[in-house]
Amino acid sequence: MPQTLPAIFMQFLKFGLLAWGGPAAQIAMIRAELVDKQAWITPEKFRRALAVYQALPGPEAHELCVYFGMVRAGRWGGFLAGLGFMLPGFVLMLALSWMYMHFGQQALLPLFVGVAPAVAALIVRATHRIGGHILVSQPLWIAAIVAAGLTLLGVHFIWVFVLCGVWNWLWGTQRRNLAILTLLAASTLAIIATYYAPAMPMLNPFHGTQNLLLEGLKAGLLSFGGAYTSIPFLQNAMVDVYPNVNAQSFLDSIALSNVIPAPLIIFGTFLGYIAGGFPGAGLMTLGIFTPAFGFTLLGHTQLEKLIENRTFHAALDGISAAVVGLLAVTATQIAITTVHTPRDVVLFCAALAAFFMFKSKWAVPLTLLACGVVGYIMKYFIF
Repeated sequence: MPQTLPAIFMQFLKFGLLAWGGPAAQIAMIRAELVDKQAWITPEKFRRALAVYQALPGPEAHELCVYFGMVRAGRWGGFLAGLGFMLPGFVLMLALSWMYMHFGQQALLPLFVGVAPAVAALIVRATHRIGGHILVSQPLWIAAIVAAGLTLLGVHFIWVFVLCGVWNWLWGTQRRNLAILTLLAASTLAIIATYYAPAMPMLNPFHGTQNLLLEGLKAGLLSFGGAYTSIPFLQNAMVDVYPNVNAQSFLDSIALSNVIPAPLIIFGTFLGYIAGGFPGAGLMTLGIFTPAFGFTLLGHTQLEKLIENRTFHAALDGISAAVVGLLAVTATQIAITTVHTPRDVVLFCAALAAFFMFKSKWAVPLTLLACGVVGYIMKYFIF
């Protein structure tokens, strides 16, 4: 059982090297080792901690690592545990990013012909799965639908979040007529304001490499319900805005993050690299993971108390539902822009079926790799 800071770092570095299969598999691995086997905390305390991080934005597996490290050895233990868990994925993604930029056109991109439809299917499946966990009541469904509609009309996500949070809070307080009136009036005002002031330059004043830190912070702070929910924000903020970040490279970043042992949100490192080289990758990664470290290192106990506040919880549920609506819009847009040819349709349907049928932690990486190989064969040797 680790007692020293170096031992804690090595324990979580091992977790990072084995972090295949997404957050569910990662959390199960951490629980089996540190709760069931080594008994760092009780199962009840683990469930309580997990509930806190599932309600907050950010990669919950990484946040749990920081929590366990802090339980064991204070803030330095939490920092080293989080660093150890994310380091293998960060290094691997940096290496893949360098290869992509230097050899991708010749060596890697042909395989991504088949991967792009599979990634579209993966995002559709993630939207369905996340929605199933979050949209558990009629008002939350309404929040998601309203969020999707407002997003399609161009309303900024900040206003969408505020509106949906207030809506669900008011509904939960039984002031339902006021909730309906507020939803209708605020939605109308948001649409009108969007057409009179469509741009919000003060939130994103420039698009240089230094601004990648801000893009990362936004992704880390707004990914409610899992790392997939950061996709709409990074897509809107970076695709066709930063150098080399286009629709194809964005999908490629998601594909690569799913075939390495890492939190999925590490795809931001790839985007940072192709937009700004090694400094860009570092700034983006720093921004993404700073909230995940900060929530625990600066006040896990206070967060537990906050999550127990029913008013806050209702507003947070409304925001989570709004994120599902944004993700649904993004999934639809990506599918429409990606699936064009009969080959794309076949690969999309096959990948979607695989993601629904198979629950193994290897299902996603193997499906993506298989679609890449099959897509390459179909394009260059069949049609």
